[in-house]
Amino acid sequence: MNRNEQILVVEDDTQIRNFICYALKQEGFSYTTAGTAQNALSQLVSGQIDLMLLDLGLPDFDGMEVIKKVREWSEMPIIVVSARDQDKEKAAALDGGADDYLTKPFSAMELMARIRVALRHLHKIESSKTQSILSVGKLKIDFDKRLIYLDDAELHVTPMEYDLLALFFNNIGKVLTTKYILKEIYGVGYGTDTQALRALMAGLRRKIEKNPARPRYILTEIGVGYRLVDE
Repeated sequence: MNRNEQILVVEDDTQIRNFICYALKQEGFSYTTAGTAQNALSQLVSGQIDLMLLDLGLPDFDGMEVIKKVREWSEMPIIVVSARDQDKEKAAALDGGADDYLTKPFSAMELMARIRVALRHLHKIESSKTQSILSVGKLKIDFDKRLIYLDDAELHVTPMEYDLLALFFNNIGKVLTTKYILKEIYGVGYGTDTQALRALMAGLRRKIEKNPARPRYILTEIGVGYRLVDE
């Protein structure tokens, strides 16, 4: 992977910030740091930042506000690193525009894995602007023809199953909350109808997974939503 990406570490805890920076340095990433939300926003506006690691508990204002402001003008990957471990906190950050959520404490290995996934997702978005066919493993989608293939064989899916899988392919590697998926697939009136989504997901998994009980492609993020793996 290209190591020219610039990562902004937004963390006011010196010990955690130093730990993250050391891990980034060991992996060859370039990085800058910010201890406040205001400093972070100033760097985002003035510099070329490719990915942001964001703590929510900042001293001047909440990291959720940083996500909101950044999403007004940028689609850069945002990985939240926070001690807030409640599912509702994770879902709120992801619904607000974060790409991923890592709960403290975490290992350097896990952090690097999340960063690599987010950057691959970023590069795939950039390359997919001129591509009509995307694939993950042996699962493939043709956006122009609205067709799904597994092991090079066409799958017969319903229109809603196609729309659901297309939503995941447009967000490869990114956690999509249940609320977000319901809004995108069913519309705003289905914001709490999780049973409809579970039934749709079960039908899709039966077609794309060899073992739906242990899915390979679409993973469940318990209490939050789902993620299409990035391979």
